[in-house]
Amino acid sequence: MKIIAFLGNPGRQYARNRHNAGFIAGEYFCDKHSIKPGQKKFSSFVGTGTVNDTELCLLFPQTFMNNSGEAVAKALNFYKEKAANIIAVHDEIELPFGKLALKFGGGHKGHNGLRSIIDHVDTADFARLRFGVGRPDNPEIDVADYVLGNFFSEEMSRIIELLPETAAILEKEIAAER
Repeated sequence: MKIIAFLGNPGRQYARNRHNAGFIAGEYFCDKHSIKPGQKKFSSFVGTGTVNDTELCLLFPQTFMNNSGEAVAKALNFYKEKAANIIAVHDEIELPFGKLALKFGGGHKGHNGLRSIIDHVDTADFARLRFGVGRPDNPEIDVADYVLGNFFSEEMSRIIELLPETAAILEKEIAAER
């Protein structure tokens, strides 16, 4: 089983924040594969299904970004899976806006959602699909304010265009053996 954690903050007021790129990608992925994340479990909204002959647990943690690891660790322990079967989908300020990158392992680079997962599962050895949101153009803008700000309408249009590519990258990683 693969556990895919789509990272973001719960609540309508955060729905189109840069920090919710993971939730946005997850909504598309669930729709594409007819998986409904309606069950409340593991401090998350959870959906289960099969993609590429692999069982999935799709998590939308409701713990807020900075505590995402609590939800991921609960699911990991319940299913008795190894951390290598986690895929975290998250925003990434270190990538230019609209760039997607998959990596396995590594540090958190200041991303509090990843920091929380690493702390709660005691390893950084899991996959991450990084969704580039870039850094603020103005260095005076606080990074936390930037990621908690909404995407501009033209950015949102570009995100919608990227969602099929995001799903394709996830589908390929789901099939990968670790």
